[in-house]
Amino acid sequence: MHSSRSVRRMPLACAAAVALAAGMLSATPAHSAVTAVGADLPFTSVEAESATSTGTKIGPDYTQGTLASEASGRQAVRLSAGQRVEFTVPRAANAANVSYSVPDGQSGTLDVYVNGTKLAKTLTVTSTYSYVDTSWIPGAKTHHFFDNARLLLGQDVQAGDKVAFQATNAQVTVDVADFEQVAASAARPAGSVSVTDKGADPSGQGDSTQAFRDAISAAQGGVVWIPPGDYRVTSSLNGVQNVTLQGAGSWYSVVHTSRFIDQTSSSGGVRLKDFAVIGEVTERVDSNPDNFVNGSLGPGSSVTGMWLQHLKVGLWLTGNNDNLVVENNRILDTTADGLNLNGNARGVRVRNNFLRNNGDDALAMWSLYAPDTNSSFENNTITQPNLANGIAIYGGTDLAVKNNLVSDTNALGSGIAVSNQKFLDPFHPLSGTITVSGNTLVRAGAMNPNWNHPMGALRVDSYDNAIEATVNITGTTITDSPYSAFEFVSGGGHGYATKNITVDGATVTNVGTVVVQAESQGAAKFSNVQATGVGAAGVYNCPYPTGSGTFTLTNGGGNSGWDSTWADCSTWPQPGSGNPDPDPARNLAKGRPATATGSQDVYTPGKAVDGDAHTYWESTNNAFPQSWTVDLGSPQPARRLVLKLPPASVWQARTQTLSVLGSTDGSSYATVVASKDYRFDPATGNTVTVTLPSDTNLRYLRLNVTANTGWPAAQFSEVEAYLS
Repeated sequence: MHSSRSVRRMPLACAAAVALAAGMLSATPAHSAVTAVGADLPFTSVEAESATSTGTKIGPDYTQGTLASEASGRQAVRLSAGQRVEFTVPRAANAANVSYSVPDGQSGTLDVYVNGTKLAKTLTVTSTYSYVDTSWIPGAKTHHFFDNARLLLGQDVQAGDKVAFQATNAQVTVDVADFEQVAASAARPAGSVSVTDKGADPSGQGDSTQAFRDAISAAQGGVVWIPPGDYRVTSSLNGVQNVTLQGAGSWYSVVHTSRFIDQTSSSGGVRLKDFAVIGEVTERVDSNPDNFVNGSLGPGSSVTGMWLQHLKVGLWLTGNNDNLVVENNRILDTTADGLNLNGNARGVRVRNNFLRNNGDDALAMWSLYAPDTNSSFENNTITQPNLANGIAIYGGTDLAVKNNLVSDTNALGSGIAVSNQKFLDPFHPLSGTITVSGNTLVRAGAMNPNWNHPMGALRVDSYDNAIEATVNITGTTITDSPYSAFEFVSGGGHGYATKNITVDGATVTNVGTVVVQAESQGAAKFSNVQATGVGAAGVYNCPYPTGSGTFTLTNGGGNSGWDSTWADCSTWPQPGSGNPDPDPARNLAKGRPATATGSQDVYTPGKAVDGDAHTYWESTNNAFPQSWTVDLGSPQPARRLVLKLPPASVWQARTQTLSVLGSTDGSSYATVVASKDYRFDPATGNTVTVTLPSDTNLRYLRLNVTANTGWPAAQFSEVEAYLS
């Protein structure tokens, strides 16, 4: 902001980005002059790394497959037994929800303290719903490390009070805590049919499926009441139409099922409101309808005030859902999409929802079989989708994405994608006008392991068809993107054009590489795009395939801070490469992209450069030789390597036989240090040092391991490279 003697109001988009950077997220109330960004949330989130803790902070890290890369803010706090994280409560509250991770195969509890007094209640934590593998998705690795657990505190706390969570019998990594003042449970509507009157068991012990069916049948044109309690539904409901299913509130009325409504058609008039549906989905099986809603609710329906968790998808919508409204919901911990309008959506409004830790696109429109038309995603808050985009538009006509807040996208995803990727036929490409307006993207964009290059915070992709629609991108705020701000690409490699694009009004702050990443033929007009803290250059303009055409950037005026162009299309700009690190003692390998010939289970290559000596890479077992490679980003005169194994005494001493190789281009490698035995001994820190020749100059550092006396695999917890 410009300095001034008068007080100036921060634009709401900037305010949202600043709040995220400060470790706090809450609703920003709208006023008459400015439209608010993101959802109006009933809770305030506080990042664990901004709280007081006796644990260890991990991150920041953007490397696919690492725990910190999936955390909000790319940072979290790891607690061992007896360690705690203490939050200062930001608002009056009587409930908390905690995003956490525990090691695969483990479960435990967190003790809860309010102002130093231990509560009788504990918070159960488990890995049951985490560590998802989707090997059939190219570029996917084990992901979905975090989960959410909630607790009514049983008392009111005020702003400034202290709420602490202490690990008891398992290692727990705490990411963020949401503090909320939950209203009292609602009363039964007059004239409603209660599921308990039809025999439903609120203790969760009995099967309430038939009771729900009977209540729906009896309440046609009226309300099915779901009183406070836990209800077990063992098979999906169908034939649901012309009825309201209403609970006492999503903290009170809880239905336990992985498949709630599954139907191909409905006459409509379905209203689902104010209860929770919590499933038991632990893996992603795309052939299974493990969704809250699978199919159609019919025209004129609504979904409001729901808490949806541990499902494959929150809502997978096909058939007639004309004028559906989906608002004020929470969709957490799904193994695939949060919501997908899977063709034929007409006049659908998805607004003011909160989505966290979704295993694919958080919100998607996919125009399969019939186009999605005149539908919108507005004022939603999305955080940590861990295998795709925050918001994705795949084809369709006259669609809008407005005033959303998207943060911390991970592998294979941008904050927002406007795409002609079809996946299946018959597909209906983008047409009419696609409006992308007033959105804020924070730490959005990711490295695409299939392309071996990054995806921008906001991506327009002519994957399977040229962009023929008019695409208007206005009023965008992009903050701390690890790579580029705006990407234009033909992701299928066909070189189709991305054109008819206008970018007007954008604030880009601290972008890792470039403001514009143009990789396809086409054209876009840029006006009033202002950038600061650009990592490498203003523009990367290198259409692929070579010779497919040019991408024309038209300057509409009002642009600043990004007038330079990356000169060498044979190399990718690396984050921050335009601003060299002034610290000659830095670890060249930390946080850099790492690969390997193989990995065992969750012990992926990135764990050897995540800055945490307690995590480690382990190669495929019983398959020597194995190699591990890190891309340092540019040729470096490295002189010393430090190789580490976890320092814990449970790691017995071992000898690994390895050689060091180097390359400047990633294809031709030469031996830097010949094969030799290196002794790792916990008595001396489980660390060895490898001295490199004085003429070493390499970009790609490779360790080739042929033996390990302690385990039939190569193992490193950290590989550090230094200039001296």
